[in-house]
Amino acid sequence: MTLPLKQRWFEDYVPGESFEFGDYLVTEDEIIAFARRYDPQAFHVDPTAAAQSSFGGLVASGWMTSAVLMRMMCDHFISTVSAMGSPGVDQLRWLRPVRPDDRLHARVTVVETRHSQSKPDRGAVTLRQEAINQDGEVVMSLEGRALHRCRP
Repeated sequence: MTLPLKQRWFEDYVPGESFEFGDYLVTEDEIIAFARRYDPQAFHVDPTAAAQSSFGGLVASGWMTSAVLMRMMCDHFISTVSAMGSPGVDQLRWLRPVRPDDRLHARVTVVETRHSQSKPDRGAVTLRQEAINQDGEVVMSLEGRALHRCRP
């Protein structure tokens, strides 16, 4: 029996398994609002200036794309019974621009699991996370570790 993703314990993660989920429509208003607050570069906040940029039009901040992926992770993947947070991410890459009306979903692959030697009630799960647009193009990727409780 396969457990629902959000009810998994450390022991339930298997290296090599992969999951796709989520559906997020990126809007121009959201791109501009996020960028005005957190990343106010012209190609994120001004469609006219963005048209003259190397992007040729308005694009989402990579930090917004990261936040969208995190939201999909929270909604569909991160376990409500065992998740203990994350010590960080590595290899964060923004591979393609995200534009207004792009529709994103997530793909997560379990890379490695490692039981803690010093704290036997938990383990670390290394995940490759990708945001993918409506054309099947990976627009962002990262590798990170998540800490999970072992099954009681």
